[in-house]
Amino acid sequence: MTAMTVDHDEPAGTADDDTLVAQARAGDRAAFARLVERHYDFIHRVAYRLTGTPAEADDVAQDVAVRLGRAIRGFRGGSAFTTWLYALTLNAVRDGARRRAREAAKAEAWAAQALVEGAAVAADDPVEALWEAVRALPDKQRDAITLVHGEGLSHAEAAAAMACAETTVSWHVHQAKKRLRRMLAAGED
Repeated sequence: MTAMTVDHDEPAGTADDDTLVAQARAGDRAAFARLVERHYDFIHRVAYRLTGTPAEADDVAQDVAVRLGRAIRGFRGGSAFTTWLYALTLNAVRDGARRRAREAAKAEAWAAQALVEGAAVAADDPVEALWEAVRALPDKQRDAITLVHGEGLSHAEAAAAMACAETTVSWHVHQAKKRLRRMLAAGED
């Protein structure tokens, strides 16, 4: 898996995240807008890796931007701003999954039309097949694999984003790799 990182190349004189966060926490809407603009693609990319569909990733990214507006004053700077964004994004993906599960249950209960699912994975695209398998993992395993292998975070950084111990992230990654091997081997039969 290839790691993708956030590009922080900014023009000279552009405020760093810490400065923009401080300004946004003080009510500076322009600073908040710059933070969202600076990190929107990052949020969307993580959301896409976790959800697998552009439409869901769009919804999650917009949801995170709204949540960020409400939560920015609560950011204390105990970790990097991007680590905090990972956590917000992971939570938004989980909330979206729970919301979709409730909607699906309602639809079944009322015998409504089945919910439309995302596009099928191309049989000849092994990378997309792998990410489809990652999305089928249990939440914690999926999150750990996405952050460590998809985003290139260290186990310590992923632990901060997932609000758990570094050893827990290592265990989730180990379990996910074992499960992925079995899932992909079964798919080749």
